[in-house]
Amino acid sequence: MTAVTTMLAHPFIDHALIAGTAVAILCGLAGYFVVQRGEVFAGDALGHVAYTGAMVALAAGIDPRAGLFAATMVAGLILGFGGARGGVDDVAIGSFFSWALGLGVLFLTYYTTHRSGGNGNANANVLFGSIFGISASTAVSAALIALGAVAVLLGIARPLLFATIDPAVARAAGVPVRLLGAVFLALVGATVAEATQLVGAVVVLGLLAAPPAAAARLTDRPWPAFWLSALLATAAVWAGVTLSYAIPAAPAGFTITAVAASCYLAALLFDRFRRYRVGAHAVPGHSIP
Repeated sequence: MTAVTTMLAHPFIDHALIAGTAVAILCGLAGYFVVQRGEVFAGDALGHVAYTGAMVALAAGIDPRAGLFAATMVAGLILGFGGARGGVDDVAIGSFFSWALGLGVLFLTYYTTHRSGGNGNANANVLFGSIFGISASTAVSAALIALGAVAVLLGIARPLLFATIDPAVARAAGVPVRLLGAVFLALVGATVAEATQLVGAVVVLGLLAAPPAAAARLTDRPWPAFWLSALLATAAVWAGVTLSYAIPAAPAGFTITAVAASCYLAALLFDRFRRYRVGAHAVPGHSIP
């Protein structure tokens, strides 16, 4: 308990956990639908768009957070409305993804040669996150934005689940599938922008996809898996922050995503073992559910 008390006595740990918990809940809940809708590639692309947006903002001399949110949310809307029948076109994502990376390199070059002013850490912070470097005001604003996004997601969760399970029936029932998909991807963009500040654009997908994928392995029921995703993502952030504090050589972005990936591996092994036991006790001639 003494070690935990000592860790929590540091203000930067408090800031990291305040922002990290709120963002983890958002990543877990939004990530559940990302995984179920088969839009993990889109989430990965948005992570790289986030980097480009931050570089554009830095080159323009404005707050990189403005670039993060503007780029990812606009990209989410474009991907959502551009896909066929409310889905996402992987070819379009790949093309957009490559262009965004090239644009990011262009603005990085401009920033480092004209604007950096000795702030050489800005690029690294966008790529790999800086959860231990956020201020109290940034932590509170990140938490409030994340909770606001969670509220929006909860408001569209039921029709979004309907459209995810059977888009044709949902469309026939009057659900605006394309609009809903675009709004959701814009929300994923905001989620990526939030998470990029903590774990970085390079590994943001680990927090967005691994906990929900683990939850889907542990239960087949949608709503329990939905909430379990948030719980696992929160656990990954807390465990990752603790590990990074205990092992200073390990960056928090790495430890958080490593714990998230470990959760998925453990859930995968548990699911395989459970299916093996069911198969071993199955009655001959009957199929395994």
